[in-house]
Amino acid sequence: MTSFVSHTSIDAGNAYELSQWWRQVLDYTDVPGDPNEPDHPECMIQRADGGHRILFLEVPEVKGVKNRIHLDLRPVAGTRDEELARLLSLGARQVGDYRGKYGPGSGWVVLADPEGNEFCILRSQQEVEAQEQTG
Repeated sequence: MTSFVSHTSIDAGNAYELSQWWRQVLDYTDVPGDPNEPDHPECMIQRADGGHRILFLEVPEVKGVKNRIHLDLRPVAGTRDEELARLLSLGARQVGDYRGKYGPGSGWVVLADPEGNEFCILRSQQEVEAQEQTG
C-alpha cells in the first residue's frame, strides 16, 4: 500500500491574498465550482490542467522560522534570471543567492513570498540542457 500527495498546504495570515499572489506566480486557477473569495479561511488553487493543487489555510500564528519544506520552481520559458525579475516585480523578496555555486551557469535563488514563505527559483530546462551540452 502507498499514498500520493493530494495537495500541498501552506499556512497563511490571509489565505485569499496569498492564493491570489501564487496564482500569478504559477499561472494556476481556482478549482472549478469552488471560487476563492476575500475572507475565505481556506483557498485552493490548481494547475490549469487540473493537476497539482495548493491549499492556503488561514492560521493565527505568524511565520517565525525557516520553512522545513519549500517549493522549487523552474521557469516554463525564458531564463532563471528573467523569472527572478518577474517574481521580484510581483512582490517576492530575495533572501539568498546561490547562482554559480557549482560553477558558471549553475545554482538557484531563494525567495520569500509576501508572507515570508521561502521558495527557490531554478534554471530553466533549456539552461540546464545548454550547460550539459557545453560540458
